[in-house]
Amino acid sequence: MPPKRIDIIDGRAALAAVGAADAAGEKPARTALATAVRYLLQLLDEKAPGNSVEVRVPPFGAVQVIQGPRHTRGTPPNVVEMDAATWIAVATGTERWADAAASGRVQASGTRADLAEVLPLRP
Repeated sequence: MPPKRIDIIDGRAALAAVGAADAAGEKPARTALATAVRYLLQLLDEKAPGNSVEVRVPPFGAVQVIQGPRHTRGTPPNVVEMDAATWIAVATGTERWADAAASGRVQASGTRADLAEVLPLRP
């Protein structure tokens, strides 16, 4: 059964709640953070459908994207993993992909694991 789609209104509300908490120097509510992460992963899947790169944002979600060779067993050859705050920053454009990767906050392996061409998204 496919995961439930996050409505645009709910996704944008979660992003706004996370942004407001960050601006106030507070920790965002876990539910808002989870919804924001999953919403942005959903948008990435819509923008760059495919199965050659797995993008992971533990513990909230993962998605396979980017056209190319399909992966079906074991650890995918192209994996991108980062924490929720980094994902939200690169997905919304508040931080450049190259800067986040260079700082070590993004772990990326494989020849297709550079998401610079598909980020930022338009939430």
